[in-house]
Amino acid sequence: MAAAATMAAAARELVLRAGTSDMEEEEGPLAGGPGLQEPLQLGELDITSDEFILDEVDVHIQANLEDELVKEALKTGVDLRHYSKQVELELQQIEQKSIRDYIQESENIASLHNQITACDAVLERMEQMLGAFQSDLSSISSEIRTLQEQSGAMNIRLRNRQAVRGKLGELVDGLVVPSALVTAILEAPVTEPRFLEQLQELDAKAAAVREQEARGTAACADVRGVLDRLRVKAVTKIREFILQKIYSFRKPMTNYQIPQTALLKYRFFYQFLLGNERATAKEIRDEYVETLSKIYLSYYRSYLGRLMKPSLRSRNTIFTLGTRGSVISPTELEAPILVPHTAQRGEQRYPFEALFRSQHYALLDNSCREYLFICEFFVVSGPAAHDLFHAVMGRTLSMTLKHLDSYLADCYDAIAVFLCIHIVLRFRNIAAKRDVPALDRYWEQVLALLWPRFELILEMNVQSVRSTDPQRLGGLDTRPHYITRRYAEFSSALVSINQTIPNERTMQLLGQLQVEVENFVLRVAAEFSSRKEQLVFLINNYDMMLGVLMERAADDSKEVESFQQLLNARTQEFIEELLSPPFGGLVAFVKEAEALIERGQAERLRGEEARVTQLIRGFGSSWKSSVESLSQDVMRSFTNFRNGTSIIQGALTQLIQLYHRFHRVLSQPQLRALPARAELINIHHLMVELKKHKPNF
Repeated sequence: MAAAATMAAAARELVLRAGTSDMEEEEGPLAGGPGLQEPLQLGELDITSDEFILDEVDVHIQANLEDELVKEALKTGVDLRHYSKQVELELQQIEQKSIRDYIQESENIASLHNQITACDAVLERMEQMLGAFQSDLSSISSEIRTLQEQSGAMNIRLRNRQAVRGKLGELVDGLVVPSALVTAILEAPVTEPRFLEQLQELDAKAAAVREQEARGTAACADVRGVLDRLRVKAVTKIREFILQKIYSFRKPMTNYQIPQTALLKYRFFYQFLLGNERATAKEIRDEYVETLSKIYLSYYRSYLGRLMKPSLRSRNTIFTLGTRGSVISPTELEAPILVPHTAQRGEQRYPFEALFRSQHYALLDNSCREYLFICEFFVVSGPAAHDLFHAVMGRTLSMTLKHLDSYLADCYDAIAVFLCIHIVLRFRNIAAKRDVPALDRYWEQVLALLWPRFELILEMNVQSVRSTDPQRLGGLDTRPHYITRRYAEFSSALVSINQTIPNERTMQLLGQLQVEVENFVLRVAAEFSSRKEQLVFLINNYDMMLGVLMERAADDSKEVESFQQLLNARTQEFIEELLSPPFGGLVAFVKEAEALIERGQAERLRGEEARVTQLIRGFGSSWKSSVESLSQDVMRSFTNFRNGTSIIQGALTQLIQLYHRFHRVLSQPQLRALPARAELINIHHLMVELKKHKPNF
């Protein structure tokens, strides 16, 4: 229906655009057309006027021709008038149909009208309500502004009250005595940690009350009596406990024995608390530091003075270890300390390292106990505990360091200094196991004194051996020299100690000393005129040093390996020198013959029959006497029978090997037919005979 109406309107417009002349020809007057419902309104159109411009009509016509509907109608050849009538007819039909539909829906329309009327009434009432609500909102906004002003004032009052409450709360917390504090002071044993914690809290409460009293706080009077009664109760319990401890420690003490640390502490606290019931924790700590530092300093000064008296020191040799190394054994290291007056009564003498061990073990034990007591009693740890410990023990430690420095200035006993170094290293480990780091700095200071002195003494020994002139040593013989014996004892002592806790610097210094001793031995050996005497001197000294080193050092140590190589080389050279006089001709022929055979010149042996015959007969007639003389010579030359036996065995073994090689040379075709071969001694018979000359010790 909408499309038809649209088409009708378009058709009507086309008819109007077509002009009035054609319409008059077909239909008559414009107002009388049967299909037209309304006359064409031309207004005040004056077609006879001179002002009418036909060009404008052409423009309108041209614009209408551009219309899409007009173009479509012109293309299809539709008669616009007929089409307009058809459209008008359809519009009338649609209009009639719409009227019928309206009549059919009249009741619904009436109902809709009633509903619209009712809605208008409802909307009117809502408008009235919204107006009233708007009025209410206006009054609420004013009330909100009033509430905001009241809230701001309340916030200011709240902040003021909170500030007052915070200040008042701090004051009350400082003055109120909690029930846990009262229970701990009245019921808990003195040894329990909570008693100490609450005792410190009580001290803090008392300090706070005194501070507030100075400010004029009236509330302090309410708690002062409670705090005083609790403090009196705490002091009473501590006194009773200390008296019990003092009674348990009431043993007679010698004048110069290191005091028992616990007894000192309990006596101090008892005496101090008797006259200072209101003492603060800081006052107790300061008084404790002052009192204990004086006590420790006095006792250690007295103990060292008695312990280091010359009457207690032994004058042992500075080159031998003996039993001195036992001072670093686990059993001796933590043995009871030496008591000077007891040692003097027994007339026993001690080397410096034993006195050093006793002194520092007492210092270690008391320092560990002191540090742990400070941490537990004063509830400190870390740097605070370290500082408090050194406040108590610092003067004693400084005095001990000065005493050690004074002694080392005139000490030339490298073994004693080295033992002291190892004692300190072990004591440092013990302190670490006891979780006492407060002595770490002291151990470092002690080692800083000991190590340079030890190295200086070793360097002095090296320089002394280097500058020794053998010609100024008086008469020389082939026996081991006393300087090499001292070196062997000294080196073996340091090597055996160093093996427990190896130190590379020590090994370097011992290596330098060993080089100088080897050079010294060579210089002394050069003073002998014959090579044989030189070799005997060298072998005796190398054997002695090797034997001493092997008693204490490990078999695979550098010193042992070095002297073993030197001894083997000189022993082999001596055996060759020993066999040369009686069997030199035989040795020379065997070497020459083996060289000819190796070069393929064995034919040259045919000219040696006379020489070979002389060698066979000479060996057969003199070998027994030569071996006997050789054995006696070795026995006279070497002080170590075991070493002499080894040299004789080496010489006889080498002789058998030489004679066996001689047999093989004579088995060559060039000498096989030699008649003197029948006079050769059977090699097995020779071995049996030589065994008879083996010395037995």
